[in-house]
Amino acid sequence: MLIAIPLSNGCLSPHFGHCEEFAILEVDPQSKVVLNSSRLAAPPHAPGLLPRWLQEKGVSLVIAGGMGGRAKGLFEQAGIQVVAGAPTATPEVIVRDYLRGTLTTGPNVCDH
Repeated sequence: MLIAIPLSNGCLSPHFGHCEEFAILEVDPQSKVVLNSSRLAAPPHAPGLLPRWLQEKGVSLVIAGGMGGRAKGLFEQAGIQVVAGAPTATPEVIVRDYLRGTLTTGPNVCDH
């Protein structure tokens, strides 16, 4: 399973579409272990681009701080699950908590 997390300054970016890079973490959901991780520079911001781009990379889950409703719908249409409202933390901490079932999410900080 591949999980994508938008980053700014090495931590989760509060505004998904304007992040600097993405952490892509390959995990084994059964053993709850991170198998591999990489970072990719974010492509230029363009409406509808990120769902296709991440789908091509094989991502099945995005964990975000904030994501607009239209973007969330486009990800779901691309077969990518979205968890919004995640706290600002490193991708390793976020994925560890997600796999353990202890990721605490708050309000989606993006309303467009």
